Amino acid sequence: MKILDAIRISLRGISANKLRSSLTTLGVLIGVSAVIILIAVGTGSSRSVENSINSLGTNTLTVLSTGRFGRGPTVSGTQSQFSNLTLQDVNQMQDKTLAPDVLSVSPVISTSVTATYNGSSGTATVIGSTPSYLKAEDYTIEAGSPLTSTDVTTRAKVALIGQTVLSDLFPTGKDPIGQSITLGSSNFEVIGVLASKGTSGTTNEDDVVIAPYTAVQDQLTGDASTFSELLVAGKSSSTLNLAESEIENVLATNTGTTVSDLPFSIINQATLLAAAETTSSTFTFLLGAVAAISLLVGGIGVMNIMLVTVTERTREIGIRKAIGAQKGAILAQFLLEAVILSLVGGIAGVLAGIIGSHFRIDGIQPVVAPYSIGLAFSVAIAVGIFFGFYPANRAASLRPIDALRYE
Repeated sequence: MKILDAIRISLRGISANKLRSSLTTLGVLIGVSAVIILIAVGTGSSRSVENSINSLGTNTLTVLSTGRFGRGPTVSGTQSQFSNLTLQDVNQMQDKTLAPDVLSVSPVISTSVTATYNGSSGTATVIGSTPSYLKAEDYTIEAGSPLTSTDVTTRAKVALIGQTVLSDLFPTGKDPIGQSITLGSSNFEVIGVLASKGTSGTTNEDDVVIAPYTAVQDQLTGDASTFSELLVAGKSSSTLNLAESEIENVLATNTGTTVSDLPFSIINQATLLAAAETTSSTFTFLLGAVAAISLLVGGIGVMNIMLVTVTERTREIGIRKAIGAQKGAILAQFLLEAVILSLVGGIAGVLAGIIGSHFRIDGIQPVVAPYSIGLAFSVAIAVGIFFGFYPANRAASLRPIDALRYE
């Protein structure tokens, strides 16, 4: 029997009971669309985490003062004085003989203050640092000019403001450049506006004011000797671990301790990104595995409908075999029916999955992974062949005399 004849007969068999066939394809549709959507959710979640970490800089190290020695409990006494980050640490980390893999070191002082301008006010995070901080944290200037080394050395009361601070303090259309805003009780001149960075986790990266750390020390914190953290940029991501070792050695020397007992925490953004990617891959795999269960259920539905079809058409099978139909022709007919049901369900499932992935799910924007479409569709066809083979083989193996006697 020609393949076209087999397809025609299979379509006739499927259309004989449209509702039952539609429900069978619905099971496959749900399975395929679930695989695509859940993998898209996992991929979108992974992308969101990666973007958040990338916004912090994947080529950076953050050195935090922990106020303690090593990983044990807080230590009292004279040892605690060594847990401060100082300008001496910054200068030595920038020494190319001590830390050749370090590109820049940005001391950071941060505090939260009320920012006001002409009666408008808002709470903002003020970050005191140096010009290298902008590049290390991937901030760009949208308008105005950036901080300069001269601003730091002259302790200039100038500031860069983020988009949230801009909208809180200035009316729409108002040029903030050159205007004086009040931070706490001190006036700072706005010399630039930062381009929007969005949020990183729960942190609004646009609700910031960046100023020279010297001015922040003088006007806001009153601490002129220590820093809350250091932001270190490596020369490349491939040598970031070397830069981390060099920083640890500098700090160990300055604190008179060993690397294992440093009273500081060093956060390696590249390590965080690698860990996040591994976790996200596992999460995506688990979501895909859960969705695959529904596809398996759809395959069982295909097998069930084909077994019912074989039972209902036993006499038809007997007549066809009695007039000369070969076993292969009967097998092909019923196997094609199963495959066609899975094919239709697979195509509809792919379309439903792509459409469904355009909607945000629990705050996550799904991102369709191209491989998930091919995977889900291929598995749907494989399911049709696998679960359709037994009913098809059962029909093809019926003896004509037994089939003709069936009522």
